[in-house]
Amino acid sequence: MSRRVLCFDFGASGGRAMLAEFDGRKISLNEVHRFKNRSISVNGTLYWDILSLFNEIRTGLVKADKAGGFESLGIDTWGVDYGIIDENGYLMSNPVQYRDKRTSGMIGEAQRLIPLDKLYELTGNQIMEINTAFQLLAEKKLRPYILEHGAALLPTPDLLAYMLTGEISAELSIASTTQLFDPSSLDWSDETISALGLPRRLFPEIVKPGESKGMLSPELCEELNIPQSEVIAVCGHDTQCAAFAAPAKEEDFIFLSCGTWSLFGTVLGKPLMTPKAAELNVTNEVGFGGKITFLKNITGLWLVQETKAFLEAKGEEYSYAELEAAARECSDFTAFINPDAEEFSVQGDMPSRIRSFCKKTGQDVPRSLGEIMRTIYLSLAMTYRSALEQISECTGKSYKNIYMLGGGTRDRLLCELTADICGIPVTAGPVEATVMGNAAIQLLRCGAVENQEDIPEIIRNSEKLSEFSPSKNYDKEYGIFKKIITEGV
Repeated sequence: MSRRVLCFDFGASGGRAMLAEFDGRKISLNEVHRFKNRSISVNGTLYWDILSLFNEIRTGLVKADKAGGFESLGIDTWGVDYGIIDENGYLMSNPVQYRDKRTSGMIGEAQRLIPLDKLYELTGNQIMEINTAFQLLAEKKLRPYILEHGAALLPTPDLLAYMLTGEISAELSIASTTQLFDPSSLDWSDETISALGLPRRLFPEIVKPGESKGMLSPELCEELNIPQSEVIAVCGHDTQCAAFAAPAKEEDFIFLSCGTWSLFGTVLGKPLMTPKAAELNVTNEVGFGGKITFLKNITGLWLVQETKAFLEAKGEEYSYAELEAAARECSDFTAFINPDAEEFSVQGDMPSRIRSFCKKTGQDVPRSLGEIMRTIYLSLAMTYRSALEQISECTGKSYKNIYMLGGGTRDRLLCELTADICGIPVTAGPVEATVMGNAAIQLLRCGAVENQEDIPEIIRNSEKLSEFSPSKNYDKEYGIFKKIITEGV
């Protein structure tokens, strides 16, 4: 008999509810609801519309029940953002989006409280202004009453689960994105929390992937006319769900979860927080079973998404396939940007920013849309090669394959360039890696899958994977790219 679970997967640009059905050999997915997710600017502050997202969950529950029902459900989202509830259980403020400008300068504020090398030593997280720790320092400075009267900080998937169940807890993997978590003890870092002057009471009990987040509340089930089901703590951080679904046959492998962000890394048995890892700003996050994903956070398809959004605002409609085709038509054009440069992190006119970067670094300036897209793809693949070198330098290992996961695998040009520029084969798929990982954790929880070791084979059975072998040498161009991003010329 087949088993069916419900997966809610939220990204920075949209979300979906998908029923995952397991027949004992493979997982089949049925999308029952899809919706958009865009931040909203109010008087200069960027917010997430969390109540709208919760309403989409309600819609997804009803549609999933009508489509055959489910045994349990799990929620995964992006990292670092959160909501804070008060002692009466009320949400104190709409969650602020991680790209909001309030965190500007907060790394400096933190450095006055704790040396950055010590912060990395305690948490193993890549130092980025978007991290929860720096967002909370901004709260402390701009809205101190939130911290003074708050009772619990709930990362985004935990906030949504709380809205469903009324139960308060923080899931392990999403907590590990906050820069307030100790990946060695698998608990909150009291030393970091104290050093930053944050109230310890805000940080709730940690639950591990595969444990319960509670039952759907009776009131919600009555209102929606659906059966009561258990909410399972999957890996709340979508990256960890995707990494769990990597169809790797070898023990040492590279995964590349490619969505709005590109998460490029490997899986380790324990944290790697050496001076070299700190110097290269590689992050240690926690996945299923306490495994460590040792990775680089890289701006990813955000560059493509914002280019598309800018064009749409001008009345020019392009599909992602059309944007890729435009880039293929400009195969002779070569220019590079640093995807992680600050000017590319905010919403707006992405093509103009790309042209400006190329002009100030003395490169050919991309004029056509195809040249803009070609510049984005080349720059992403070059950044992946740089991350591969840094990961190898830290671990002392060489890697023979990149497992490319997520929506970016639909873009064959990006897959081809990644294989060519990194110089090793790329295995692309599954496209829905995050949902597959979400489902796999629920199936382990309910006993439909007995052994974690069986998951890679189940994933390989579930979707046809694409293979890309290197066919062109980009060593010369990579040298130019490195010079541009390090020297600006």
